[in-house]
Amino acid sequence: MTQQPPNIMHVIVRGRVQGVGFRVFVLQAARRHGCTGWVRNEYDGSVEVHAEGSEQMLDELLTEINKGPVLSHVDDMDVEWLTSDHEFDRFRIVR
Repeated sequence: MTQQPPNIMHVIVRGRVQGVGFRVFVLQAARRHGCTGWVRNEYDGSVEVHAEGSEQMLDELLTEINKGPVLSHVDDMDVEWLTSDHEFDRFRIVR
């Protein structure tokens, strides 16, 4: 039996990531790479990203998230790779 590669990336991004256009940056990057899912601010000052796509799409999105928009600064990212049944039809900002 062949194991299916992960197609969901769940990321918690910490640093200067709120109030700097980070969610819109992730939204635009995700759509550019063809990913679906969502991004949201968390109450602790982090940003949570849940993105679905091919391994290449997600790797490219993760690279962009790590850079962030001009006014941001990413200090740390927790990344978890999962598999899914294609739950989302677009990428959006929630909350």
